[in-house]
Order: sequence, then C-alpha cells, then structure tokens
Amino acid sequence: MRHPVPLPRGALIRSYATLVLVMLLWSGNVIIGRAINNSVPPFTLAFVRWSGATLIVFPFAYRHLRADGPTIIRAWKPVAVLGLTGVASFNAFTYAGLHFTTAANGLLLQAATPALVLLFTAIVFRQRSSLLQVTGVLLSILGVALVVLQGRPLAVLDMSFNRGDMLILCGVISWAAYTSLLRLRPACHPLSFLFVTFAIGVAAMAPFALHEAVSGQVIRWSVPVLAAFAYVAVLPSLVAFFLYNAAVQQLGPGVAGQAITLMPVFGSLLAAL
Repeated sequence: MRHPVPLPRGALIRSYATLVLVMLLWSGNVIIGRAINNSVPPFTLAFVRWSGATLIVFPFAYRHLRADGPTIIRAWKPVAVLGLTGVASFNAFTYAGLHFTTAANGLLLQAATPALVLLFTAIVFRQRSSLLQVTGVLLSILGVALVVLQGRPLAVLDMSFNRGDMLILCGVISWAAYTSLLRLRPACHPLSFLFVTFAIGVAAMAPFALHEAVSGQVIRWSVPVLAAFAYVAVLPSLVAFFLYNAAVQQLGPGVAGQAITLMPVFGSLLAAL
C-alpha cells in the first residue's frame, strides 16, 4: 500500500465526507446489532452479514480476482491478518458484546480507536505521532464522552461495565490493528481485496455459527430481521468497507482512525430515534 500523498482540496473534502458517511453506516450497524440481539445469535449474524456481502461483491470482483490472484497469494499473510482483524474478529466481538451491554456503552468504547491506531502504528511501524495528533485524539475522546454523557461528566459514575463491554473493547483493538495494518495491503484492485477479506470473515465465522445452531440458538425470523440482514450485508459491509479502505489509502490510518469518534455521536442520535 502506498503512503498517503497530499491531495487536492476537492479530493480532500471528498475523502473526509466519505469518512463521515462510513461512520454513519457503521453506527447504524451497532444500533441494529443491539436491536435484534434477542432474535439472531451474534456469530450467526456475523456469518450472515459476510456471506451476503461476499455473494454480492463476487460478480463485480471476479474478473479482477483472475488478474490479482498471484499478487494476493504472495501476500497471503498480511491479507489473512487483515481479514481476521477487520472482518472476522471486530464484528464477532462487537455483536457478541451487544448481547450483554447497551449500544451507548458500545459506541462510547469506540472512542478509544484513534488512540489505539496511533499506538499500533508506533509499535509496528515505528511511526511517531505529532503533538497535534495526540492532542486531537484526546480532545475527540473528551468530546465524545461529553456527548454520550449528555454534558454531565459525573454521569460516568452511574455507568456499569460488564463482559459485553470487554468483548467490544476486544473488537475495538482488532479494528485499530486492521486500520494500522492496512498499509500492508497488496497492490490489487479494491474489489479483489474486499472479496478475499470478506471470504476470510465467512470462513472464520462458520464454525461458531454452526455451534450456535447445534446448541439450539436459532434465528427468530421476522420482517425486521430480514431488513436487518439486508442492511448489514450491503451498507456497513460492502459499501462502508470499500469507502473506508479508500479513505485510509488517501488520508492515512491516523486520520481515518480519528473519524471513528463520530460513531458515538451518530449512534446516540440513531439510538434516540
């Protein structure tokens, strides 16, 4: 993956606007994951999500896969890590955590992502963060906390944290690793990369989804559940990942990671609605 280069003003604005849209779509994913937690087991939801996204993207990615196959095979190690961290682990931990905690807690924990992205980047790539970046991350976390706590800082004392929060925190760590490691993405077409990483997510989730089914955890079918499946397979998966990967390539992982702090803001608004 090439390092970000200075962008023209128009392209820069489009990249930031893209990140805003991505965060809105991912916020909706958290809200929906919480809303249907009693109707769909978590790993089953993740399996359905990535199976649907993989099937949708395949017809568009097929001709690129034929050309990019050798490149992807040579870079199978970073591709596998990216698929496991960004697609499989993050979503599995998030959906599992939402069975035990609130959407507000889950969204608030997302605010830790920018700091973790800078930490991973420093540890793995020896890239030092500027004082301005660190200050921006701290201010964004403070701003998110004030929004989620509705301007009452002492309200944090009334919040309770449980194993669901720990699961979501594991997901946040996985996502920060994915964002930092995206620079290792091979030089292949974006659709080829999406298909392969989505397929890795499907393969990783399949045994866990099967275990849920065997243990009697089944889907309680309804129109809202079908609508939720359609949403998570298309918008926060296919559309959002395509746009986010492009934004990381253009702006760098540090900048893209900081956009995650918009999720609690959007999530609070969506939860209220």
